[in-house]
Amino acid sequence: MPLPITDDQRALAESVAAFARRAAPMETTRATLDGWAAGGRPAFWDALVRQGLHALHLPEEHGGADAGLAELAVVVEQLGRGLVPGPYLPTVLTSAVVTGAGDDGPQAELLKAFGDGATGSLVTGAGLRAGKDPDGWTVTGTSAPVLGLPGAEVVVVRAEGSDGEPLWFRLAEATTATVRTEAGTDLTRSVGRLELSEHRVGAGDVLSAPAPDLVDVTTNALLAAEAAGLAGWCLGTAVEHVRTRVQFGKPIGSFQAVQHKAAMLLVRAELAGAAAWDAARAVSQPPEQQRLAAAQAALTALPLGIDAALECVTLLGGIGFTWEHDAHLYWRRAISIASLSGTEERWARQLGEAALATDRDFSFIDEDDLPELRTQVGQVLDEVLTLPPDPVSETGWASARGGPRKARLAEAGLVAPHYPAPYGLHAGPEEQAVVAQEYARRGLTPATTIIGEWVLPTILAHGSAEQQERFLAPSLRGDIVWCQLFSEPGAGSDLAGLTTRATRVAGGWSLSGQKVWTSSAHEADWGVCLARTDPDAPKHKGLSYFLVDMSSPGVGVRPLRQATGLSEFNEVFLDDVFVPDACLLAEPGDGWKLATTTLANERLSMGNMLAHGGARLVRQLIAEGTHATSREEAVRVLGRNTAREMSLGALNLRSVLSRLSGQQPGAEISVQKVYNAIAQRDGSRALLTLLGPVGALTAPSVDPAADYARDHIALPSVLFGGGTIEIQLNVIAQRILGLPR
Repeated sequence: MPLPITDDQRALAESVAAFARRAAPMETTRATLDGWAAGGRPAFWDALVRQGLHALHLPEEHGGADAGLAELAVVVEQLGRGLVPGPYLPTVLTSAVVTGAGDDGPQAELLKAFGDGATGSLVTGAGLRAGKDPDGWTVTGTSAPVLGLPGAEVVVVRAEGSDGEPLWFRLAEATTATVRTEAGTDLTRSVGRLELSEHRVGAGDVLSAPAPDLVDVTTNALLAAEAAGLAGWCLGTAVEHVRTRVQFGKPIGSFQAVQHKAAMLLVRAELAGAAAWDAARAVSQPPEQQRLAAAQAALTALPLGIDAALECVTLLGGIGFTWEHDAHLYWRRAISIASLSGTEERWARQLGEAALATDRDFSFIDEDDLPELRTQVGQVLDEVLTLPPDPVSETGWASARGGPRKARLAEAGLVAPHYPAPYGLHAGPEEQAVVAQEYARRGLTPATTIIGEWVLPTILAHGSAEQQERFLAPSLRGDIVWCQLFSEPGAGSDLAGLTTRATRVAGGWSLSGQKVWTSSAHEADWGVCLARTDPDAPKHKGLSYFLVDMSSPGVGVRPLRQATGLSEFNEVFLDDVFVPDACLLAEPGDGWKLATTTLANERLSMGNMLAHGGARLVRQLIAEGTHATSREEAVRVLGRNTAREMSLGALNLRSVLSRLSGQQPGAEISVQKVYNAIAQRDGSRALLTLLGPVGALTAPSVDPAADYARDHIALPSVLFGGGTIEIQLNVIAQRILGLPR
């Protein structure tokens, strides 16, 4: 999913992609590689200016379109995908930063020059020191490498002032200023250093200082957008190659190892795009939000651009490592922009410090939107707060049975607001967001039916009126607790390979078999069970979907003690269990369809907190001061774990906004499933690195809330539940990327 979300943005992307193919074909770029280091205007620059791509974000009075950074990021992404050479990115990056500082005085002159088509470069790194004297400022030093500096017609410089305040100025030609051209890693753009020796800056050249967080988020959003474009090209190129390249008599894309590499390439491309998009939208948000988003873009999108390029080369094989193939040019550019943004450790530290103070805001509606609904929901929630708390199950997952609070919430349609009346409010994404905000305002955790989150929508979609009346309202009240009888000892990920049999008997069916890894079966009143009703049919065709009373004769439940010491999962034995016809959902043979249906009215996921290895646990460790590492290292781990959560939050929000604009859910849904498991695995492992000797202790030696070792030991429930990472990668490779089976 590229950066565009709205129809206008998608049309813009298509137009820019067409321009890139027409104006800067790869054969022309490659034929002129030797000339790009000097930084001259490319032949297509005037055409680019005529189309207004250079000034999309500039104020109208200076020749721009007054669009936002999100639209500019769309252009940068598409030109990056086409590896368009020359000064476009450093130019718009510079003009965007100048725009953020206002448009009066010298800034107005610069913006007019940019609107007229001047090229530019932004010098902001360390190395330049400014001193003040009665006549103005003098600046001395040598900058770090700067993108697009050689050949730039407008150069904007930031130097460190002796008083701690930065000096921003436009560079005037003088013998005291020298641009040294360097040999760049990226062969399609210029890079150089600025050398100043007692360079005088007159009052007319001093610029208003833009806010530091605004500079960071603007810069990193555009660099990340280009990284997303590079990753998108790498994905398309690699997938096309493995789909058509034949080895051992079959396309190499049919080999599972290759499929998994290609699927992970999609994951990387999606995450890079989400991080870039999130940074671009943050430019209009408060500074603390800009700080989070800027660091996230640098820490996620830019390294992923490098990883995607390398993975592309490995999937291409030997041809990808030749000079003649274009892959190395994309690889070089990805390395260049990631390096110029600063080190990953710096951004991890910055994100960690920011995450100690605030969370990323992924809301998409204002807090005063839909006032009538807010009032309605708020009145119910205020009433709920006056009621006694509901009981808690022994697993701690949710209410053991219905209590007064859940009963009131169910009556008001607030347990599952996305359900139709009378069970819910038929709430769409915006209404669900309002409900979630009102819960959060009062410190209430939204009610949930746990396994019912999967069961009840299926009954709504496929059950009879009698089944809906019998099960929905009691389940929402918490009078019925559900479990899911799907997995079997011999059919874990291969769900359709199950062997539990359902035999026709008078008035219903007799079920026999064994299920395993059944969450909360020891507490459940009812279970949904897949069983084979036609042993002669193909394995996906002969399954049926039953509602099983867990108190029925012949049902045996044996809790499984996990490595954590807890018993949240169970083995369930079905020995001639009678299920009446009234508890068969839909028709015999419909079981697979019912089990795999993704419903359009699914609950909107409003959060991005991770159960294992989440930022909350690292913040807690830092607050306690019990980490065995330095505080700086703990903060960097917090930054990386926060980045994982923010990636998921951005993916989720993009998915919601795409639905609101009329788009169907795309690859981001599958990417979320894969990356959620990866993020928890990697985050929990990173948490362990901070513990030292404390990691040798677990409950009851430590406070259960601080049992960080158990957090890691509990990971398999996430890594296995709902299909392993590898199974999900198979789904991405075959169903989304279209690789052969």
